[in-house]
Amino acid sequence: MAAASLRPYGHGGDIWTSRERWGAGVVDFSANTNPFGMSAAARKAAEAALDDADRYPDPQCRELAAAIAEHEDIDPAALLCGNGAADLIWRLMAALRPATVLVCAPTFSEYAQAAQAVGAQMREHVLIEDDGFAVGTRLIDDIHDDVDLVFLCSPNNPTGRTVAPEVLAAVLRRCREAGALLALDECFLGFVDDGPTRSLVRVAAAGSGLIVFRAFTKLYGIAGLRLGYAVSGDAELTARMYAAGPPWAVSSIAQAAGVAALADRTFVDRTRTLISEERPRVAAALEAAGCAVVPGEANYLLVKCPVGDMPERMAARGVIVRSCDSFSGLSPAYIRVAIRTPKENDLLIDAARTSLAGEGKVEAPWQNR
Repeated sequence: MAAASLRPYGHGGDIWTSRERWGAGVVDFSANTNPFGMSAAARKAAEAALDDADRYPDPQCRELAAAIAEHEDIDPAALLCGNGAADLIWRLMAALRPATVLVCAPTFSEYAQAAQAVGAQMREHVLIEDDGFAVGTRLIDDIHDDVDLVFLCSPNNPTGRTVAPEVLAAVLRRCREAGALLALDECFLGFVDDGPTRSLVRVAAAGSGLIVFRAFTKLYGIAGLRLGYAVSGDAELTARMYAAGPPWAVSSIAQAAGVAALADRTFVDRTRTLISEERPRVAAALEAAGCAVVPGEANYLLVKCPVGDMPERMAARGVIVRSCDSFSGLSPAYIRVAIRTPKENDLLIDAARTSLAGEGKVEAPWQNR
């Protein structure tokens, strides 16, 4: 298949295309991965696993599932490992074949794309800019009895905002009343300071009506290896998801890296410390440059700029940011930027300042609420 005939890449992190256009020296802020790169423990385990790469990987990911189960304090039977969270999202759609799916707008595009691939009708719950795109109990009014599946992302991508625990509890109750499955994407929750206490993984493993997705690719810096997992107390659904794709979805290299990464607590603590220190600094600098920054809690920020061509201006200065005009509900004035190391963040800040010199300032509607 010719490259020109492929579906356009709709995510950040396409450094290959960026380098073709802007040169090899660009710094990528469009992908929300760990600023430290791959966990050293994961890298060492991946390299060692190459010795056995002539064999097929364990299709049931036994050792990895046991490590995840211990880490999350759940039954390994509630787990399904996959080739990143996106693989598992597509497997869920193939297994469930929902007629009607409800998503927020803006949010991660794979939910809608996977749903449309199985012929589902899409409905959007539009998040309000004046509220800083927060997900509130207003969502409950859109969970009608004919909705089969509701997707939530916490922290939401691209806003970076988490869903409050009381809102999640209310949404889950409504989903159960309506007979809908709540699919909760927690792939960025590991970057949040109190993320471990906010997770609904154990709730999903112990009950029904909820499935939670998590990923190694972001927090542990192994996006190229592709590794994620889904947690559900519905054994039948998990079995159908497993059967909805090829049996060797997770390579032996990724499985080994995942086991080692879970034990690398120091790496995660160091990452959270960096994000918690750098995110407010970057936000304040971008606001001083004339932008309005959504109060996110993850390792990235949603930014409203006074111009609509900010990605082009930044790229010309060697910095790649994520254009957000492909997200439903966002205008070309919005970009998403990852939080990286202090030195790299300084490059982002300098590029933003020079790109916006003399352009004025954007007022943040959510700051007046």
